[in-house]
This record gives sequence, C-alpha cells and structure tokens, in this order.
Amino acid sequence: MILQLNPTILVDTPLGRGHAIFLIDYGMHQNTCWVVTLQDNGVVKHFDCNDIIVTTNYTYHINTERNINHK
Repeated sequence: MILQLNPTILVDTPLGRGHAIFLIDYGMHQNTCWVVTLQDNGVVKHFDCNDIIVTTNYTYHINTERNINHK
C-alpha cells in the first residue's frame, strides 16, 4: 500500500531534515518505508521507519521531550 501524505510531515533523517511525502507499507513482515525529499538539496530518498524522527512541533506538543534541554 502507498499513502501520499497531504500535508507532508517534517521529519529528521540520518541525512538531515526533510518532508515525508509518501509511506510505503509492504506488509506485516517488513518495516514501513518513508519517502522523504531532503530540505537542503531536494533529493528524494527512501528511509526505513527506524531512521525517521518526527520534528519537534511545540504547537501540537509533538516530540517536545527530545528538545527540552535545547531551548
């Protein structure tokens, strides 16, 4: 199954920050694949779900604990 994200989700990846544009679910025996366009250069890359972290969003209180000491 392929899911197009609308709106995109801002994420942190091993290659930097980017916008997740698609999720690809291959089934219960494989991890979900995130298709991300990188913010710095626009390159589109595929990442395993274990490599993705949703960027901190203070308005919606998403992932605020990760940056509690970095304010």
